[in-house]
Amino acid sequence: MRVDAAAQSGRKVAVLDFVEPSPQGTRWGLGGTCVNVGCIPKKLMHHTALLGGAIKDAKNYGWDIPLPVHHDWSTMAQAVQSHVKSLNWGHLVQLQDRKVKYMNLKGVFLDKHTVQGESKQGEKTILTAENIVIATGGRPKYPLDIPGAKLGISSDDIFWLQDSPGKTLVIGASYVALECAGFLTGVGLDTSIMVRSIPLRGFDQQMAHLVTDHMASYGTRIFWKCIPIKIEKLDSGKLQVIWKNLESNVEERESFDTVMWAIGRAPETGDLCLDKAGVQINPETGKIIVGANEETSVSHIYAIGDLAEGRPELTPTAIKAGKLLAHRLFGNSTELMNYDNVATTVFTPLEYGCVGLSEEEAVQQYGEDNIEVYHAYYKPLEFTIAERDATQCYIKMVCLREGDQRILGLHFIGPNAGEVIQGFALGIKCNATYTQLSSTIGIHPTCAEDVNKLNITKRSGLDPTVTAC
Repeated sequence: MRVDAAAQSGRKVAVLDFVEPSPQGTRWGLGGTCVNVGCIPKKLMHHTALLGGAIKDAKNYGWDIPLPVHHDWSTMAQAVQSHVKSLNWGHLVQLQDRKVKYMNLKGVFLDKHTVQGESKQGEKTILTAENIVIATGGRPKYPLDIPGAKLGISSDDIFWLQDSPGKTLVIGASYVALECAGFLTGVGLDTSIMVRSIPLRGFDQQMAHLVTDHMASYGTRIFWKCIPIKIEKLDSGKLQVIWKNLESNVEERESFDTVMWAIGRAPETGDLCLDKAGVQINPETGKIIVGANEETSVSHIYAIGDLAEGRPELTPTAIKAGKLLAHRLFGNSTELMNYDNVATTVFTPLEYGCVGLSEEEAVQQYGEDNIEVYHAYYKPLEFTIAERDATQCYIKMVCLREGDQRILGLHFIGPNAGEVIQGFALGIKCNATYTQLSSTIGIHPTCAEDVNKLNITKRSGLDPTVTAC
């Protein structure tokens, strides 16, 4: 939550922030998952990989650059980690400037209005509050039923490695798994992904498979329909992974320098003693049950972000929800957070941005006969001279079939997908229609203009490949 928003109203505000080390012992500073072990270092490492690709393209554009080029992990790591530490310091200064009391303590509830904070030295502090906000987020899951699981690292660790992880197996097919495997491949490391079922669960599956198709062509090995059974540390120091292929029922094994778990995240609610405050959780997910105003089962205790049931696990939504909550509590506002049509992007080597409903969700909600899907395969201009394969560059717009055809969802795979989708997200938030979009003139030559030029429907069966300028 943006505690500074509450402090600016003249209220007395304290924030407890304590980082429990990962099983590998990784710690970090103030700012939460996004700043330290999520969005920020991820995007910087993703950009590192994109620069490597640009260097390879440069020869075709006339740049005399000796190939192959070599990437130095430690140089990148030091630069990324230094930037993150500067953000840690900036957050601390901002809290002090806004008169928020920062306490590096781990908090647990004693009752509905009382929290006990404990330092790493074991010193305890008791705090009471009129209103309490829980925003502890989540942490990566470890499959503790698999022998040797703790020999692996997670996304809590990958961004703080001083030395290259070397040959790496990423287990999982979440956006975290695909993003990390993507930049590891991009900096020249031998990288594999192990997928139990489907990639990018919760996203449009046609788009998800285009993402993994591109990753495979980009050099990432993908072990489909496989589950790990055991991890062993060899005398050489390498990790031998034994897994089962669910289709052939055959056990296979291979050794790696690093194994990274990316099988999902669990909410940080287990150690908060929520029962002492009467805060209810969903026993199946461990997440806190909240209402439309972020209120828990206890009227003055609120939960926002990844640990709240039914909320998107995205930093910007948590920030916005926190601001709105502070304004409702202390600023006479009644505005609630609107979680509909929140745009997001998966920063894989070829980025995937989306907003609104997937095709599957639209069919489920409205019926197949009541939706129209416009789509196109296109080739970015910058791919032409570089002779890059654009097979997976694809746009899909899901609309209601009737009337002016209100847009239900927009999906874009290609360069700078996040920058493209952000602008269209406003239109979709304002109930834009296909008629309005097709009457909007695109900026030429851009990838985004191909969204405005969508004119072929899946229903027509026509070839959706863009062939003209």
